[in-house]
Amino acid sequence: MSTSLEVRDYPFGEPVRLDMHPLLARLRREEPVARIRLPYGGEGWLVTRYDDVRLVLADPRFSRAATVDREDLPRSTPEPPRGDSLLSMDPPEHTRLRKLVAKAFTGRRVQLLRPRAQQIVDSLLAAIERSGPPADLVQQFALPLPVTVICEMLGVPTEQQHRFREFSDAILSTTAYTRAQIIEARIGLETYLAELISQRRAEPRDDLLSALVAARDNDDQLSELELVNLGVGLLIAGHETTANQIANFTYVLLTAPEQWELLQRNPELVPGAVEELLRHVQLGSGGAFARIATEDVELSGITVRAGEAVFVNTQAANRDETVFTDPEHLDLTRTDNPHMAFGHGAHHCLGAQLARLELQVAMASLLRSFPTLRLAVPVDEVPWKTGLLVRGPKSLPVTW
Repeated sequence: MSTSLEVRDYPFGEPVRLDMHPLLARLRREEPVARIRLPYGGEGWLVTRYDDVRLVLADPRFSRAATVDREDLPRSTPEPPRGDSLLSMDPPEHTRLRKLVAKAFTGRRVQLLRPRAQQIVDSLLAAIERSGPPADLVQQFALPLPVTVICEMLGVPTEQQHRFREFSDAILSTTAYTRAQIIEARIGLETYLAELISQRRAEPRDDLLSALVAARDNDDQLSELELVNLGVGLLIAGHETTANQIANFTYVLLTAPEQWELLQRNPELVPGAVEELLRHVQLGSGGAFARIATEDVELSGITVRAGEAVFVNTQAANRDETVFTDPEHLDLTRTDNPHMAFGHGAHHCLGAQLARLELQVAMASLLRSFPTLRLAVPVDEVPWKTGLLVRGPKSLPVTW
């Protein structure tokens, strides 16, 4: 194994569509723990091998809380992590807050949402059919589905859902927005959540936000700041990644017609196909969520010293040849698929089951309702988002 001391700028350039940067595969094979230089704060380590990534994500010797408010630590975003976010906490604080919302996202609870998710999807697709081709699958389908679901869970009124969508891209920015714009967006979203919380205190309802307010006021299980920021995190995480993946998955299938046709003929394959698409599609742009080693730890023969920052690339790990057969191939019939698209360990995605449900319902319904769906523009003319932590098309023009 190579132990090159070369320090590479990371992320490795602006993403190209959904392509995996070729350097990631080479690093995984030859230099699985590599030195990188982030846009802000200097150098760290990049981990790309499956077993190493699992270890970093699950081992308490790698801390998220140690990154909080540290301007000197490497990162890809202008703003350093804040301590009032679930993503920036370690147990036991993380465990305490996560328990307050985890029961709303259990597999059983999520399945109870399937009829409502199907109803939303059917309504969106009917509207697309009525308006006729071409349609923008991002604005007319991929975005409104998860936005509506998470807003209904939390209790955000339909007529106000656009308010938080305006803030989301800025908060997830790497280079698309300035630091001042990111801070302004964050304040705007926090202010909006504070308004909703005040309304729930006056008039409690049967929604997740009312339950969290009760946990704050009656049980003293979280602070006011934690309450606001938990709501912010749930709103953003509850729609941004799923919306992008609905569009990404559709793009992948429409640019590989044989795969679209396979699912047309075998709709029972959709749940497994969603898992394979989660494994195969690179959603992140790289550089998010550093962890700090709290003591010296050896990874693939390299000693990460206490105090050093470590980044994992789960997409690279999801193509590890030692774990996945023919990992570069998109195999919608793959059955052995222990991917880490939703992370691993304490910070495993809280909404993983909800995302799976929405992706399954969205893809199955799209295949059923629009069997002749195809891109309405050449592949090279599909516009892609830039300067954000997540990848996805700005719009996805389709026809049928």
